[in-house]
Amino acid sequence: MVKHPVTPFLNQFLNFSTISQWNSSIREAVNHGYAHKALTLFRQMKQNGVEPNNWTFPFLAKACTKVSNFKCSQIIHSHVMKSPFWSDVFVQTAMVDMYVKCNQLDDAYNLFVRMSMRDVASWNAILHGFAQSGFLDRVSHLLHDMRFSGIQPDSVTVMGLTRAVLHTKSLKLVKSLHSFAIQIGIDVDVLLANTWIAAYAKCGDLGLAEVVFNEIDIVTRTVVSWNSMIAGCANFANFVGAVNYYKCMLHEGFRPDLSTIVSLLSSCVQPEALFQGMLIHSHGIKLGCDLYICVVNTLVSMYSKCGDVDSARFLFDSMSDRTCVSWTVMISGYAEKGDMNEALTLFNAMEAAGDIPDLVTMLSLISGCGQIGALELGKWIDNYSISNGLKDNLIICNAFIDMYAKCGCINDARDLFYAIPVRSLVSWTTMIAGCALNGEFTEALNLFSQMVELGLKPNHITFLAALQACSHGGLLEKGWEYFGMMTRKYNINPGVDHYSCMVDLLGRRGNLKEALEYIHLMPIKPDAGIWGALLGACKVHRNVEIGEYVSHRLFELEPQVAVPYAEMANIYASKGRWDGVAAIRTMMKSNKVRKSPGQSLVQVKGKTHIFTVEHRDHPEGRLIYMMLDSLNLHLKKARLQLSSEADMNCSEATFFSS
Repeated sequence: MVKHPVTPFLNQFLNFSTISQWNSSIREAVNHGYAHKALTLFRQMKQNGVEPNNWTFPFLAKACTKVSNFKCSQIIHSHVMKSPFWSDVFVQTAMVDMYVKCNQLDDAYNLFVRMSMRDVASWNAILHGFAQSGFLDRVSHLLHDMRFSGIQPDSVTVMGLTRAVLHTKSLKLVKSLHSFAIQIGIDVDVLLANTWIAAYAKCGDLGLAEVVFNEIDIVTRTVVSWNSMIAGCANFANFVGAVNYYKCMLHEGFRPDLSTIVSLLSSCVQPEALFQGMLIHSHGIKLGCDLYICVVNTLVSMYSKCGDVDSARFLFDSMSDRTCVSWTVMISGYAEKGDMNEALTLFNAMEAAGDIPDLVTMLSLISGCGQIGALELGKWIDNYSISNGLKDNLIICNAFIDMYAKCGCINDARDLFYAIPVRSLVSWTTMIAGCALNGEFTEALNLFSQMVELGLKPNHITFLAALQACSHGGLLEKGWEYFGMMTRKYNINPGVDHYSCMVDLLGRRGNLKEALEYIHLMPIKPDAGIWGALLGACKVHRNVEIGEYVSHRLFELEPQVAVPYAEMANIYASKGRWDGVAAIRTMMKSNKVRKSPGQSLVQVKGKTHIFTVEHRDHPEGRLIYMMLDSLNLHLKKARLQLSSEADMNCSEATFFSS
């Protein structure tokens, strides 16, 4: 039988069509999150006698990265090596990227160096792999080799490197990459500019983020550009800046999207931002964004952080579907407020609903216990963490160290600290701060020295903990030593809190004039914390003159806060200056300042009971006050008895002396 000359062509066409169908199905499965299905489809394709082509393998490589299975990656690679496409640069690059994303950097590099031909995508894959793993020296050498081989880095190179190094929070590194992009002439790329806006904001420099944003041509700006800038403001909890950028965005004719609303809501994290948060909420409803669960979760978080827990709870109760994040933000809201009873009730409801608490849920509860000193509940959460295998996590252990220290159980904190097999900088810093809080000043400073000897580099929080230890212990000379070490040896710029510690140290020593001069010479503007530290020292040393000056600075900064008024009144009273006390009271009435009554917290069987002055609303209030009256009566009888015995002893002494 003679074959028709067109038959081979038809067979080839039919075979190619079949491969296209299989490739399309595999691609769809991967893109919709069904990576295992994509790999199953490949096996079925081979069983049907259809051979893969150079488009099939990149889809399969992507599926392997989704399941993060090294064995699957090796199987796919072996199929590549048996195929005619083993030397195809597109396929080989996909294999390199697959190994990188499966955390097999050595295999990725070995494959990369054996490639006969490399394009910019190949170099980008291996560069991003080393950058994400933190091997920045290798990245530098690879970048040099890339340019030496005649391949010019592109915007994807720089964008990927910028995103990969963000975990270092190194502003210097981001600036270097920015300079490199300008040098090779790709800085005009709007996608790259958007990345730098986010990078500078995350590295703590909102000013540079704004510079990059303003340099983007108005015509080329995108919604992502505006969103990046709004998200940058949210990183600094700068709701005024975020709202202003939002207004400009609307004025320029851009339509906000889901990310815009989420970023705006994330910027509203303090009570004074509640009104703006409510306005953004209404905008989100008009745009239909409130239908998305991520927006509702952010709204619950926003209302909680702004102090309106009731509105947060209303939204939470209205949710038809809840995720772990939904439960966590509501539990966190109650925990931050100090209402651990409701937080624990929700935690139990979360478990009953079948949602498994995650790391953030546990951290919220642990932090809440430390905040109000709920030791009994904290120990219960500790046991729960052990039972559910969460105590193996270093972050959880660090949180428990902090909780135990804040609850006054420094021995439990110490035992946990020394039980951790590998301690991070956070572990050391938390333990140093805990010792300082509990009066173990010598141990705190010894821990700092041990940490440095082990080669760990202290950060600004570590130094703050060490300075607080010096402050509580009155160790002025040691405080100056650490302050100098921070700036000279570690190039850390002191913040407001560091300066506040030094003012407190000078004040405790009675060097009030020196402390005042120090404040005036500071390179940063003093806040209420710094002035408050000096006013507290004036109260201890009964210094009216400096106290008056400092209190007026505080009245200007925080006219509605009662503490400085009370402190100054106490300073006047200690000197018998009742006219001054009267003047302070008049000023408080004029400024409508109200002093919140102190609270006492008592825990009984894991439940927190709060009492204030003349509090009569407790369900067992009658019995409580009956018991208090009984105790008061016993105290009076004891005083009378002691007084009678003292008088009798005095009479006997007089009789015998006469």
